Amino acid sequence: MKVFARFLGLLFLLFAAVPGHAAAPAAPTPGAFPAPVPGRLTVYFLDVGQGDAALIVSPTGKTVLIDGGPPEAGTRLAARLRELVKQPLDLVILTHPHLDHLGGLRAALKAVGAKRFMDPGFDHPSEAYRDLLDFVGREVGQVMSPEPNPATPQTLLTVGLGEGVALTVLWPRVPQEGFLANTRSDANANSIVAKLTYGKTAFLFTGDSEPPTEELLLQKPLDLTATVLKVAHHGGKHSSTAAFLERVKPRAAVISCGVGNDYGHPSPEVLGRLRGVSARTFRTDQDGEVMAVSDGATVTLRSARGDTRSVSLPGTQPAGNPVALGPIEPTPQRRTGRAVEKEPEPGGSRTRAPAERTAPVSRDTSDEAAGQRYVSLKGSKVFHREDCSTLKRSKNERTVYSSRADALRERRPAEDCHP
Repeated sequence: MKVFARFLGLLFLLFAAVPGHAAAPAAPTPGAFPAPVPGRLTVYFLDVGQGDAALIVSPTGKTVLIDGGPPEAGTRLAARLRELVKQPLDLVILTHPHLDHLGGLRAALKAVGAKRFMDPGFDHPSEAYRDLLDFVGREVGQVMSPEPNPATPQTLLTVGLGEGVALTVLWPRVPQEGFLANTRSDANANSIVAKLTYGKTAFLFTGDSEPPTEELLLQKPLDLTATVLKVAHHGGKHSSTAAFLERVKPRAAVISCGVGNDYGHPSPEVLGRLRGVSARTFRTDQDGEVMAVSDGATVTLRSARGDTRSVSLPGTQPAGNPVALGPIEPTPQRRTGRAVEKEPEPGGSRTRAPAERTAPVSRDTSDEAAGQRYVSLKGSKVFHREDCSTLKRSKNERTVYSSRADALRERRPAEDCHP
């Protein structure tokens, strides 16, 4: 546990202290925004059609990509990332294993690379998801779960991005809390939900989270307020409930969806609920790429297509206000009905009952005496404990070491299971 705690502290300091590598301003593709201005927090809500992809660039140049859109957006996403970043992404987050969020990630990673990859660890039978994990295991090596520090399980995982910018994961919290089960869509319900804060401004990223996700978050002592909300599930009617929006109080909302999509996204119901909280709404199907820039006090949003709009909105939360307003206790979960997918994702497969990830285990001197072995995937620069969940999710060839000392001669310890 001490090793894991030190890792989290190191992760925060590493992201906060080392200058990033966002691209220098350059002529963008027609209809797209220029590279981010140093000293500002910039969030690009990228136009990937019927899917999600957002790029965060911190004032120090740290970069985080959240989702990668559908497969058909891969080439366009890769080209856009080459314009905006010149070094590997500091972190890539897959909010959940559906094709319209993961389909373009392989192309994105090939284009610019990444230092770390995070996903919920929710077990899903999609072949595209398995292939992506195998690719990540070869190309990225460091696979993280959004789990809290086991030494302080009542806290939230926070990644520092420098200059006071922080990205805090609100859900899921496995193994401290089990995945939501028997929802309308368990894969959606266990999307990574994260809050990005900078001064008095905040962004809330919700993946495709479902009403049970929102209900669970509402029960916790969390500051959910956000200047900008990335609307869940492309504006589908089942998310963005009235109670949730009342807590978030978004000044602006961004809906990522495709022109004339088969799902009718965004739904009139959600658009009405957003109007009910006076949120300025942007839609990638109508507005194209949306760029939001924060100086810590105000967020300015601009759209790229059609009648270009620009609005400046003041932040709503006290600078330095913690996201967690108290200890985060496990929430009792209601398990009723049967899990179904009423709105299956394009090309995706239905979810199955989730499998719990193995909790991180601190190494001690009894490991080798107990027959503990260490494993490295083919092409990876790190090694894992033999019981690591990353290994269970990969079909790659592997090298097995009988002792940690042998593994250390050729590889470094992985950051997901801390061997």
